[in-house]
This record gives sequence, C-alpha cells and structure tokens, in this order.
Amino acid sequence: MNRRDPIKTQVRAGIDNDPEGPLASIQLLSGEPRRKLDARFRGLCVTIAAVSVLVLIGLLASILLQGVPSLSLTLLTGGPEPDPSEAGIRPAILGTLWVCSLCALFTLPIGVATAILLEEFQPRNRYGRFIYSVIQLNISNLAGVPSVVYGLLGLTAFVSMFGLFGSRTSQGGGLEIGIRYYDQFFSEGMRSILIPVSDPSRPVSEPVDGMQGIDTSGNPVTLKVISVGEALPTGDALQYTLFDDAEAGRITKKAWYHFSLPLGRGVLTGALTLMLVILPVIIISSQEALRAVPSSLRDGALGLGSTPWQVVWHVTLPSAMPGILTGAILAMSRAIGETAPILIIAGIVYISRAPQNLMDDFTVMPLQIFNWISRPQEEFHSIAAAGILLLLGILLSFNALAVLIRQKLHKPLS
Repeated sequence: MNRRDPIKTQVRAGIDNDPEGPLASIQLLSGEPRRKLDARFRGLCVTIAAVSVLVLIGLLASILLQGVPSLSLTLLTGGPEPDPSEAGIRPAILGTLWVCSLCALFTLPIGVATAILLEEFQPRNRYGRFIYSVIQLNISNLAGVPSVVYGLLGLTAFVSMFGLFGSRTSQGGGLEIGIRYYDQFFSEGMRSILIPVSDPSRPVSEPVDGMQGIDTSGNPVTLKVISVGEALPTGDALQYTLFDDAEAGRITKKAWYHFSLPLGRGVLTGALTLMLVILPVIIISSQEALRAVPSSLRDGALGLGSTPWQVVWHVTLPSAMPGILTGAILAMSRAIGETAPILIIAGIVYISRAPQNLMDDFTVMPLQIFNWISRPQEEFHSIAAAGILLLLGILLSFNALAVLIRQKLHKPLS
C-alpha cells in the first residue's frame, strides 16, 4: 500500500492548481530525507562542539603539566627574581587586589546609577528621547571596543592628563595630598634623623645645633652639631650628634591615600583605565536586571502613594539586585584578566614590592605572567604556567560566586 506524505501532497495540490503562483518553486523533501538532513546537521554541531572542548582540554592539560610542579609557597610569597627558583608573584597579586578594588569602588556606583537613570527616569519629550537613544547607542558600542583602545585613552587622559598639570617630579609641585618631605641625616651613632621640610622646592637643610627633628619611630629629637675634629660625645648623645659638614638627602613619606596631579603611571591610573573598560558592561547588565523587574511591582508601589525614587529604592533595586551583582562580578572577572590596557599604562617594569599608595608603581598578575613568558628560560615558562593556574582559579571563583549569588538571592517576581 502506497503511503503519501500529507505535507508534500498538499503542496503538490497547490502547485497543480496554480502552476505560476509563488509555490511553484518550493521543493519539500519527504519525511526520510528530512530526518537524514536533520541528523547530519546535528552531527556537525556535535563534532564542532567536541573539537572545541577537546582543544580547551588540551590547553588546560598542557598548562597543568607545566605549571603544577612550580606551584609552591615561594610562588605566593616571593617577588620577581632573576633566579627562577626564588621568583614569586606576590607583588602582582597585591597589585591586582589594589587595582581591582579601586576599579570596583569607582565603577559600581557610577554604572548602577547610570542604569537606574536610563531605565527608571526616561525622558518624555522628543529631544530628551533623542539624547537618550544616542547615549544608549554609544554605551552599546563602547562595550565592544577593544580594551587596547581604552589603554591608549588612559595613557592620554590619566597618565599625562593632556599636559594640563605639567609632569611629575620628585620635588613636588602642583596638587599633592598625603605626602611629607624630610631631609635625612645620619648621626655619628648611625641613627637616621629626619628634619621636616615645609617647602620641598627649597635646598636641602644644613645641620644647625639645636635643630628639631624626629627619629625613625617618630619621636622628637634635638640635633647636636659639632665641628670637625671635635671630640665625639659618649652614650646616648652620640645617637643625635652630627659634624657641621654632614650632608642630608631629601626623602618623602607617603600615606596610602597619596594623590598628586598629573596621575602618572600609578595604581589609581590603572584602576581608572579598567573602569573605562568594564563600565559599559556593568551599565548594560544592570539595565537588563532592571528590565526584568515586572511593571506590576512598580505600578503597585506607585498606586500606594510612593514617589518614583521610593519605588526605585525600595522595590525595583532590591528586586534587580541579584542580576546587578551577577553582572558586576562577571565584569570584575574580566577586569582581573585584562592585560593590554595595563601593559600600555604600566609597561613591563621590574616591580619587587607591592603598592603602598595610590600613586605607587604596580604590576598585575596578567602582566607578570606576560613578563615571564617573554623570557627565553624554560624555568620562567613553568612559573608563568603556575601563575596562569592561579589566575584561572581566581576567575573560576568569581564565576562560581556569581552563580551562587544569583541562585541564593533570586526570587520569583511575578
């Protein structure tokens, strides 16, 4: 018994009734060829996915085999050294912590506030809607700009600040906060004595008998200056005695919040540059989270007499918080792994200690890994692989935290 395909029969009937109509060019396959074509396409997709996963597994296996032998406590506690057996990544870890903490401090309030403004307080007039559409289009475009472009922008806007504040010097000048200048003497008892300097542009101090200063612990001391050839005192007085030809050196002490203009190539510049990289991402993810809040919640709050800001603060923002936090964490994980903008800002420099203030030189984990990989010794390549494992662990932890927050805080909104 002949069984006909009903779909094919129906189309054939339409073609027979109207041979010149739009269905005349349609050629439909019967059930068996369609199933074969579907199976082939499904097999192609599975093959492509399997090849991609195998390549990823191969890369991870290579990194594991090369990096696991170099994982040690020295890697976590040491700094860059010419000897691979003593090299570590501690300054880069702390530099990453400094930069990403400041980046989050700047980016999250600005990004979330911008998303609230664009979603909850949209303009009603024609010109306002035009400006809104232009801003929204630019934010979407900025999210796809390569990060190296932001590095060049940070180099111009933050490092040199368009040349508006001159150049940074060791003798101060311009706006400076959180820095103190001292003239340092070494007494005949080999103790460091610091003389506070009110004007860093004046010459280094000359030793004067009775001059007031402080020791390295901050305790006040009084200098005793004697002539060359004069007998030295004994006891504690020797610790604060200088010859009249003693020379001082100008030093500085900087607080953690030390700030100066122009910003130079310090931690603050790196954080502001990464802020430019992830700010569009946080704005877009926050907007999507706010759009996911049902309008019925807003309407109900407004119907109870709440002001628009009360609706945002007590209804919309708490409901959208899981999505906002998820987007923020994923954006910060991108910032941790960025290399190109930091390479342009900081360069490949030898940083043996962690940053101490906002203006201090720094390095980050991706930059230190890049530095090790660029060296010809195989031992440094193994250390770089171990650094990659640490970086992957941090990134996976951030992603897991984002998933956990979304699952724990997510509540049905409708």
